[in-house]
Amino acid sequence: MFRFEIVAEDKHTKARAGILHTPHGSIETPIFMPVGTVGTVKAVSQQDLTEKIKAQIILGNTYHLYLRPGVETLHKAGGLHKFIHWDKPILTDSGGFQVYSLSGIRKIKEEGVTFQSHIDGSRHIFTPENVIDTQRKIGSDIMMVLDECTPYPCEYKYAKKSMEMTHRWAKRCQKRFIETQSLYGYEQTLFPIVQGSTYHDLRKQSAEILSEMDFFGNAIGGLSVGEPAEMMYQITDIVTDILPKHKPRYLMGVGTPANILESFALGIDMMDCVMPTRNARNGTLFTRNGIMNMRNAKYKHDFTPLDENSDCETDHYYSKAYLRHLLAQNEILGAWIATIHNLRFYLWIAEQARKHIIQGDFYTWKQEMVQKVSQKI
Repeated sequence: MFRFEIVAEDKHTKARAGILHTPHGSIETPIFMPVGTVGTVKAVSQQDLTEKIKAQIILGNTYHLYLRPGVETLHKAGGLHKFIHWDKPILTDSGGFQVYSLSGIRKIKEEGVTFQSHIDGSRHIFTPENVIDTQRKIGSDIMMVLDECTPYPCEYKYAKKSMEMTHRWAKRCQKRFIETQSLYGYEQTLFPIVQGSTYHDLRKQSAEILSEMDFFGNAIGGLSVGEPAEMMYQITDIVTDILPKHKPRYLMGVGTPANILESFALGIDMMDCVMPTRNARNGTLFTRNGIMNMRNAKYKHDFTPLDENSDCETDHYYSKAYLRHLLAQNEILGAWIATIHNLRFYLWIAEQARKHIIQGDFYTWKQEMVQKVSQKI
């Protein structure tokens, strides 16, 4: 049921357009994936995701879903797809990044990660094996291995030790994956995660070792954790030169519209980030002409549509002045409008990138767009 085909490649960059076939439908790549941490993309409904935002795949988070509503609830519901009424693909991360963020209340050992819940302080353990079991019960189409996300900056010795453990965990995850079956009548697949902090030799080694393990696709983790953007691009460039060209590549947790465009140019097929939803709730809108702070006083009497050039009907229905008013009053409708706008824009970026890769003028278009989307209006 899983198949990845490349339909076009850019002549001047490593960008490519593809189709990722999954049991819950095909995904046109490159693609941006909205983050639905606990079974919901914040502030929008599944109907919004399909009809207004035109999302093709969303993310769930194993750590958060494990704690709430709990894997037994999801299992009894028939998996996350049925629980949230979403019939398109779902990708789940393994919880490694969330455990990384709990630095004060977790311990990492060879067996796995022992941590305290951020909710009630209860103790839990994630091992490579039970993380696979948990994702089997969640029922995501694309699962992630357990990994350790190192901080930035990170000493070389620690980065190397952490990377090597992540590789051992990947082997244990792969073994458990092979030994078990999906629970809901459709196939699932598993990606490993390239680590190695900001050290080029470690990143090369990680990409080579994980490529040899022959997973269906590959992910790149441990970036966008504080390092400069240029450093992130350098590492991504190095890794995509090594990862198999015929397999999908997923860059985890990145980033701004400019980050997304540059990463597509480096051969990335799949990306996710909480930035469009989180920034929407704070009043920041991303547009094809730049970044707007909707709490700015200059929009108080601006009754023009949110984005006259947008293909999203919500952007034409509501004015800048009205959105500013809603956000100032902390009205839920304001978060809804802004979130739909930002997610639709991120999906539009991915759709346009794909179109220009196929047309053969991606590099020129990308250079122009990076300048536009990075400026403040």
